[in-house]
Amino acid sequence: MTKKTLVSMITGALVIGAASTTFAAANPFSDVPADSWAYDAVSKLASDGIINGYTDGTYKGQNTMTRYEMAQIVAKAMTKTDMDKADKALVDKLAAEFSEELDNLGVRVSDLEKKSDNVKWGGRMSYIYSGIKSPEYKSGATRATTSDRADTNTYRLRLEPKMFVGNSGWTVNARIQYFSNASSANNGGSTNNGDSDKSDTTVDKIYAEGPLFGADAKLGKLDTYSDDVFGSGLIMDDNISGAQFKWHVGDKEGNSYVKAVAGRYDFDSDSNIGKTEAFDGTGDYLSLEAGIAPKNSKLSGLLGYYTLRNIDANNAGAFAKTFDGKSMSNDDNTGIWAAGLGYAFDKNVKLYGIYAKSDMDDVAGYAGDDQSKAYDITLAYKGADMTKPGSWGAYTAYRYLGEYATIVPTYDAATRGTKGWEIGANYTVAENIVATIRYYDGKNLSADYANNDADFSKVYGEVDFWF
Repeated sequence: MTKKTLVSMITGALVIGAASTTFAAANPFSDVPADSWAYDAVSKLASDGIINGYTDGTYKGQNTMTRYEMAQIVAKAMTKTDMDKADKALVDKLAAEFSEELDNLGVRVSDLEKKSDNVKWGGRMSYIYSGIKSPEYKSGATRATTSDRADTNTYRLRLEPKMFVGNSGWTVNARIQYFSNASSANNGGSTNNGDSDKSDTTVDKIYAEGPLFGADAKLGKLDTYSDDVFGSGLIMDDNISGAQFKWHVGDKEGNSYVKAVAGRYDFDSDSNIGKTEAFDGTGDYLSLEAGIAPKNSKLSGLLGYYTLRNIDANNAGAFAKTFDGKSMSNDDNTGIWAAGLGYAFDKNVKLYGIYAKSDMDDVAGYAGDDQSKAYDITLAYKGADMTKPGSWGAYTAYRYLGEYATIVPTYDAATRGTKGWEIGANYTVAENIVATIRYYDGKNLSADYANNDADFSKVYGEVDFWF
């Protein structure tokens, strides 16, 4: 990709992102909270006759009505065709916020957006700091350093075009990602070429999404995630080449579902402690997951099965068929079962726990170091809303991430192959700008089992600019 092309993409995305302009106006609906991001949008649209509210003349706003009820109001506004450019931008912003609820209502956001442009751009620019302290760094097993601490500063730009396919309800989606390691001695290159060059531009997702077999389907190189109930991502958060089907069950306003995923996964050892390219390879990824989260219920649950099969390393010889360095026969596969339970004390405070167990302790060479299990217990308070400056959230968690019961966990601070406590918080600095900080203090499971110095800690900070 040329620099000129990348600059053009960035410029186009920023111009489109800036189209969502807010307007100051008197509030005609007494029950719209003044601190809601929808306040100005609702006032402007109401004054222009685009939104009429309920039959009693009220409009309840996000804080006093369900998202499903809000989507009904937005759906009515989307049927208007005689809007000026400013009103259309406001309706587009509301439609993007409540797109999932609109889909459940059978109203595709594309019905409005495709009238002006078949391609919509969004994305995020992030600055990320990571500081890891571990004795193995000082030993030189992982990095050439005389210190037991490794600090990195990285910049990441993600551009996400969405292309609407006629009136079919299908979209074609992609993610173009540019990554630069500011801590590298030479970060100006165009490929990831060893320790001295840590910059790269890739298209890491490209897939079609739409209704198929009664499900929300994704086909292509797509992102998949374990646990859409609690958002733990304990087992899997990465891209595969294949297909995903998600069926919504029960009441439309709840979040109960069944999800099936199948595809080929290219697993990379770089995110794992002490691993080398000898353990980089591919495997067939399969999963079946059920989430239970009825409307107005304080309880929620998760059941899932995840597996990697036909595992092959990229290099030949002794590692021709391995997973994390364990030699496997043709009959060996990873099979991971997971179950979770959550409880919402109120709308702000939630507690959940999820446990996973694999059969990897049956493979040859297993050391018995208890890496075939994983679990996460998290207590969370609120959470930053990027549309509401000043909003914030915090959490504390205990995480045990055995390497044979996880594939690529989503956590930024807690690391696969470790156990320990994590705390974190996020804060909305300004609209669409969110700052996050996490701290993890724990033990390296392998080193702890071998009675070696196993201390492991990590500080993670991130600032995201969404557009």
